[in-house]
Amino acid sequence: MIIAIDGPAASGKGTLARRLAARYGLPHLDSGLLYRAVAHHLAAHGGDLADAAAAERAARALDPGQLGDPALRTRGAGEGASIVSAHPGVRAALLDFQRSFAATAPGAVIDGRDIGTVICPDADVKIFVTASPEERARRRALELEARGEPADHAAILADVRRRDERDMTRATAPLKPADDAVELDTTALDADGAFAAAVAIVDARTAQRRRA
Repeated sequence: MIIAIDGPAASGKGTLARRLAARYGLPHLDSGLLYRAVAHHLAAHGGDLADAAAAERAARALDPGQLGDPALRTRGAGEGASIVSAHPGVRAALLDFQRSFAATAPGAVIDGRDIGTVICPDADVKIFVTASPEERARRRALELEARGEPADHAAILADVRRRDERDMTRATAPLKPADDAVELDTTALDADGAFAAAVAIVDARTAQRRRA
């Protein structure tokens, strides 16, 4: 079973994907970490995030063993990921890795921005997770504060909106719900409420497929 979880930054899709993976006994891949790793590698070696060729080389040399690096969870890495993910060569370089992960038995839960539309268009379940920009900025600020990092709420909200604009308007694999995705707005939901709603969606879709 393949479950595709898409949505904008700080919508709660990562937490949701991890919990769904645990519930259904499936491996989980946060595809955003792949792009964060590319951006982090470039920045660490003095590269230009806007250099499409350099970003593609970094993507093709990506070591999956580095995805646990805490540096990939920083705000800077997230901003960098949004920039390098707009390069078609980077997306192409990471496509096979993601598809191979999903195709390995028993399946997977993968979250990102183009999983249901590009990476796994035939996924058994597709959920598009969203929330208002203001709520997503509030969540991001809480994450930063919990790590002891400064959190300028106005700057974070501006960053969220800027990333949304860049992700939704890029030429390759723009952020958008798949035609057959179920949209889940988590603005008014806590983590448990979002999880319960997602489980209901997964169970309903799998039951529907069995009947078919």
